[in-house]
Amino acid sequence: MEGIQQTYDIVIFGASGFTGKYVIREALKFFNVQSSPLKSLALAGRSPSKVAQALQWASHPNPPPEIPILTADITDLASLHRIASQAKIILNCVGPFRFYGEPVVAACVDAGCDYLDICGEPEFMERTEASYHEKAAGKGSLVISACGYDSVPAELGVMFNSRQWVSPAAPNRVEAYLSLESDKRVVGNFGTFESAVHGVANVGKLQELRRSRPRRPRPAIPGPPPKGPTLEHKKELGVWAVKLPSADSIVVRRTLTWLTENPGGIPGVDESPQQIEKREAFWRVVKPAHFGVKIASKSLLGVARFITVGMFIGLFGKFSFGRWLLLKFPSVFSLGWFRKKGPTEEEVASASFKMWFVSHGYSDVSLASQGNKKPDMEITTRVMGPEIGYLTTPIVLVQCALVLLTRRGDLPKGGVFPPGIIFGPTDLQQRLQQNGMSFDFISKKVL
Repeated sequence: MEGIQQTYDIVIFGASGFTGKYVIREALKFFNVQSSPLKSLALAGRSPSKVAQALQWASHPNPPPEIPILTADITDLASLHRIASQAKIILNCVGPFRFYGEPVVAACVDAGCDYLDICGEPEFMERTEASYHEKAAGKGSLVISACGYDSVPAELGVMFNSRQWVSPAAPNRVEAYLSLESDKRVVGNFGTFESAVHGVANVGKLQELRRSRPRRPRPAIPGPPPKGPTLEHKKELGVWAVKLPSADSIVVRRTLTWLTENPGGIPGVDESPQQIEKREAFWRVVKPAHFGVKIASKSLLGVARFITVGMFIGLFGKFSFGRWLLLKFPSVFSLGWFRKKGPTEEEVASASFKMWFVSHGYSDVSLASQGNKKPDMEITTRVMGPEIGYLTTPIVLVQCALVLLTRRGDLPKGGVFPPGIIFGPTDLQQRLQQNGMSFDFISKKVL
């Protein structure tokens, strides 16, 4: 099979991993369906027999469709180049990306194929942009990380909230309150835990990378930067919340930086005049704001758990024996949130998330320049969806890929970007709403 060079619309790499098999299941819903652009699909991984098992699991109760299985391994660069030269888009599910991501990006950029992943690791994303943006732009390869729960709900959620601020009103800050809910117990993706541990270990490297790069313009946000409590009781939402050092706020900030440099968004490679007008009109109503994420719980005890787990990761992640302990006994140090074998199908099916976006700002932007004038308006919106790691993430990843297949000419020729600046003006939000997620306006009030 592999001797013949065929081009596939999508190749899912890391298809036999825990997240990979859920991505296959989601992709199959759109494979060879009349209204879908996904006509050819291949799966790739180290062990073809494990990938075949994952395909069988994902197809159940139907028999698995005839889909080519390609052999590719991170340590075998020729195999990565082979799959990249056979794909329009590679969906990369192999993390932690700081260890395994770069060879896949390099292969895609060389081959000029598009690359999407489910990374939530700021250092990997920023390093990829620093190393590959120019080359990817030249080769016609779009490289977009964080096309999963991290960070599309945050990016689209901020833009959805921002569009509710009709001029002359303007936001100063948006706080997202994330609540993970389940009838059973919430079990996280071990890869997320692993990435967090290594993120703490390498925080110095990320700062060094940022210092080494030229300073980019910051968006002009009306009013003073917000000062908020680390721990907060949000009565109207019925939750306690604590600041979460998440990739989301960094990714949103990167999109706002791109927007500051390109106020009408990034031009597409082959846009019609109508499309150019549509893109520019979309970005005209998105207003920059400070953005932060808090993790919320109905009880103070729940928040105490978040803080405890955060302290364990912060403390033990700084030295190698501590990291070994954290990764050897994730269930102990995460108080049962993360375990190596991942959640059961029942645990996944019973979980969901709610993310409230509470923004504060000015009913008239001119008020912001009047010295110590406090924000006088609050707008609350909400994004909801199924379990974040294995349901929302595959839904988002597959819909991002379908947007690329359908609308490639409307998008930039190539380059390394955060998802918001690329997918904001597309129909991605509508697609997510048709596939189990919701975007709701909740309230608007004068303070």
